[in-house]
Amino acid sequence: MERVRKGVYLEKALIEECDKMLEAADVRSRNEFISKALKFYLGYLKTNQAEDYQLQSVSSMISGTIQDTENRLARMDFKLAVEIAKLSHIMASVYEVDAETLKKLHQKCVEEVKRINGAIWFEDVYRYQKRK
Repeated sequence: MERVRKGVYLEKALIEECDKMLEAADVRSRNEFISKALKFYLGYLKTNQAEDYQLQSVSSMISGTIQDTENRLARMDFKLAVEIAKLSHIMASVYEVDAETLKKLHQKCVEEVKRINGAIWFEDVYRYQKRK
């Protein structure tokens, strides 16, 4: 490896600290120490750049996955809303329910869905309706 001579200005205290650490760094001279320190620091900077790139890549991938999931859920919600609308229209055309009963039913359903956290089972509703 070719070496070149360059003038560098360093703080006196920094040079003294380097001289004290020559043995710990397993080098014989200040030049070796500074060369080794620079290589270490350059590697550190490159690693940080690689980490930043990896973090950006992972973040981008996660964002894409979340967006895909949101889109699938939105499509599923839309399909469910269409099916519920169809059922509602069929029920409304078959049964005559007055406004007061419909209001009470709405309130009961809101409270029930909150209580069971949206996990509605037809069997439970059937048993409730047939208990009378």
